[in-house]
Amino acid sequence: MSLQTLWLLIDGQRALWLNGLALFVSLAGAWLLLATRLREQRAIARLLVGDELSDMAPQSYELDEPTLRMNRFFYCFGCVCLVSALLLSWVSTQL
Repeated sequence: MSLQTLWLLIDGQRALWLNGLALFVSLAGAWLLLATRLREQRAIARLLVGDELSDMAPQSYELDEPTLRMNRFFYCFGCVCLVSALLLSWVSTQL
């Protein structure tokens, strides 16, 4: 398939391609949010099993500062992915 034919295929269906890109970005963002939440739950479970929190109150399960910063970054990045996917989908309906 020549490059010109491929370009005509893309040029003819811009909305479909943008909507597909929005779907990909939204799936990546949702996976990132779910993976971060699962990583947080596993870290708290490891702390509980390791008996490191036996003398602390049950509601004060805190992770270390670098882990909290990394999780906060991944949560923000996942939310940005979902918002950008929403905007891409909205732009694709305007074409």
